[in-house]
Amino acid sequence: MNEDLERQALRDLLTASLREQRAARRWGIFFKLMTLAWLLAVVLIASGVLNGGQDESAAGEHTAVVSMEGMIAAGGETDSSQVLDGLRSAFEDNNTRAVILRANSPGGSPVQAGMINDEIQLLKQKHPKIPFYVVIEDVCASGCYYVAAAADKIYADKASMVGSIGVLMDGFGFTGAMEKFGVERRLLTAGENKGFLDPFSPLRQEQRAKAQVMLNEVHQQFIQVVKTGRGKKLADNPDLFTGLVWSGATAQKLGLVDELSSVDRVARDVVKVENLVDFTTKPSWADRVARQIGVAAATKLGSELKLQLK
Repeated sequence: MNEDLERQALRDLLTASLREQRAARRWGIFFKLMTLAWLLAVVLIASGVLNGGQDESAAGEHTAVVSMEGMIAAGGETDSSQVLDGLRSAFEDNNTRAVILRANSPGGSPVQAGMINDEIQLLKQKHPKIPFYVVIEDVCASGCYYVAAAADKIYADKASMVGSIGVLMDGFGFTGAMEKFGVERRLLTAGENKGFLDPFSPLRQEQRAKAQVMLNEVHQQFIQVVKTGRGKKLADNPDLFTGLVWSGATAQKLGLVDELSSVDRVARDVVKVENLVDFTTKPSWADRVARQIGVAAATKLGSELKLQLK
């Protein structure tokens, strides 16, 4: 019996030792990989790959291009700071002869779009000799067109989707489904409108009216920006600010677009400088992670109420 116990104890000891060795080996591999990843990140950052750095000194005389693609939102595909960093670099480069914003976005936040539009106005005042053009590719709708209205001229393809000058606030109501399943909503607030447009509570008419006032206010701001930017080019059409979308060819007739063209053709035929240099700011891996963390935290802690230009 003692001999069996000794054998069992020896087996247990050997098994524990093997486990410790395997665990130590796994941790060793893990730390080696982490060290390798860190060294690789340092090399990439130093070479400008992660930061999307532009070697402007070697570019010579050029037409600067900045891309604005995807939904316009803080921390999203198109963030105002990202677009403006690229535009500032483009305008401030001594070899820039014109700046083209390549637009391909369905819209998004009116705040982000307004920030970009306002800063473009300041950049144009600071650099009056550098023309600023917007070239629309697949789509430039709503918040995207809010930005485009700041251009000296707007170009598009004949099949581009342009317009959607309107504002929306969307969501869902679940009160009917809750009643069906016998679910009771218990919402406690300090302030009678703190639960404004709560999707799990009945929509009160006074709250609907208040939301409509906000929508109308932002819509009028949008309309004024377009009228200021486009001026007498706009056609006298009652549908212009109703949220409709048009092809590039029709948008030209309505005065939303100046001419039908592309980035390459504008650089060649309008700017007369075919050399294109991309100043689009590409966030680093660390920036993207930090931005996503920040957006997740803001979404968790902030209100779900959002206005969108799209």
